[in-house]
Amino acid sequence: MYADSTGRKIFEYVNYLFLILVSLLCLLPFVHVLAVSLSSTSAATSGLVKLWPVDFTLQSYMYILKKKEFLQALWVSVERVLLGTSLGMLLTILLAYPLSKETRVFKQRTWYVWYFVFTILFGGGLVPWFLTIKYTGLIDSIWALVVPGAVNVFNVVLLLNFFRGLPKELEESVFIDGAGHWTSLWKIYVPLSLPALATIMLFTVVGHWNAWFDGIILMNSTEKYPLSSYLQTMIINKNLANVRDEDIASLIEVSNRTAKAAQIFIGALPMLILYPFLQKYFMKGIVLGSVKE
Repeated sequence: MYADSTGRKIFEYVNYLFLILVSLLCLLPFVHVLAVSLSSTSAATSGLVKLWPVDFTLQSYMYILKKKEFLQALWVSVERVLLGTSLGMLLTILLAYPLSKETRVFKQRTWYVWYFVFTILFGGGLVPWFLTIKYTGLIDSIWALVVPGAVNVFNVVLLLNFFRGLPKELEESVFIDGAGHWTSLWKIYVPLSLPALATIMLFTVVGHWNAWFDGIILMNSTEKYPLSSYLQTMIINKNLANVRDEDIASLIEVSNRTAKAAQIFIGALPMLILYPFLQKYFMKGIVLGSVKE
């Protein structure tokens, strides 16, 4: 009776309406950027473009994909994401597994947990962070963008709590069969933790892809900037003195606004493609029924 009541239906309709409005607020600016990138120079400059391209053209994308600097920055970001995500996921798994054990199994567990939690609450500051990277010889290399943030303690805490929620009987059965912790980790814990691992992977990929500040201060040359750093310096803080002579003719057909919109859309496109593949793992009850009574 309660589920079919008028008040319940009104509540659900209001919730649906609210979620639709929030979704539109997130989606419409992105649709506008896409429309601008596909519009002509005159239409974009005069402000005629709203949510649909005016005088449809792909000239902005043709111009962007011919720019060596943009393609180089795009490759640096792809390389950073591949290296950073692989290393980050490996270290997160290897850290979360022992920290998820009880004190009787890992006696020093509490001390290690508080050690990592302390790094969340307190940091050394920007200058010590930079000097550490400098004196380890990582400046101006791809590893300067990967190694300093390889261990995200927040992700470790998420994963170790998920590990602690898995049935202990599964691990005990593995030990009875003569296997060890290494087999337990990769044969039991990791396969059953796909939802948590997918969530952490998504956080890691988005974090590496969107990071721009570290690329600016850790790279000595703009050729080694990741895409986000390139967009920050070359689009938001654009310096027209850096425009090459061969680009002058292209700028007649491609305005600064349409070129910016095209680069922003290309920069966001990989995350839009990746998310649907990870979304299917966001579900509950992955271990339901795995332990028989």
